[in-house]
Amino acid sequence: MLPQDEIFKNKAPLKERLEKFGFASRDGGVYVYAAPVLEGQFRLEVTVDGQGDVASLVFDTDTGDEYVLYRAESAAGAFVGKVRTECCAVLQKIAAECFVSKVFKTPGAAAIIRHAREKYGDELEFLWTNFPRDAILRRQDNRKWYAAVLTAAQNRIGLAGDKIIEIVDVRMAPGDVAVRVDGQRIFPGYHMNKKHWVTLLLDGSMPEEELLALVDESYALAARPNKKNTS
Repeated sequence: MLPQDEIFKNKAPLKERLEKFGFASRDGGVYVYAAPVLEGQFRLEVTVDGQGDVASLVFDTDTGDEYVLYRAESAAGAFVGKVRTECCAVLQKIAAECFVSKVFKTPGAAAIIRHAREKYGDELEFLWTNFPRDAILRRQDNRKWYAAVLTAAQNRIGLAGDKIIEIVDVRMAPGDVAVRVDGQRIFPGYHMNKKHWVTLLLDGSMPEEELLALVDESYALAARPNKKNTS
């Protein structure tokens, strides 16, 4: 596996962040960035294509030739190891500053992620090593969660079957929970306090406008003080 394959796994680039980082735009939606390696002995070139795929090559600064050992998985030794270490540090910085998670595939999840970023400046946080496909969104002011974007088997939320689906948990006022839970689109909160949280399907059965309105409602509820922790 090449260095970039693991670093950028399940990540998608944001155009404006690539440009801010220093990537140059080329024809076909391709972005290119270059950085010196080993005090300028080598040059790392990172390319992000129109599909968001990342490639990285290393070139000898003096000759212009590609340093192919960087890409040779079988190559070992202190020198090539040092080259890879410096290159990986650059790639990890690019991943942290220019890319966001693309673990979730449904349009509903994408809408929530985009809405949270654009309206509140929030990004998904992946908190659990044992559950790498589950994430939360939380307010920046008090660190309280207002959404948990998760994957679960259908039968875990009360539906028939064991197909893995994408869902989101959001806060809801206790008086509304009993009225609005219908067992079709809105369910008791999965892995949450069922008096204060509900689960929504992200399969397209709920219009995006309604889905985002419930996220906003949850965000507002998370501003209220309580005696419990942020979740």
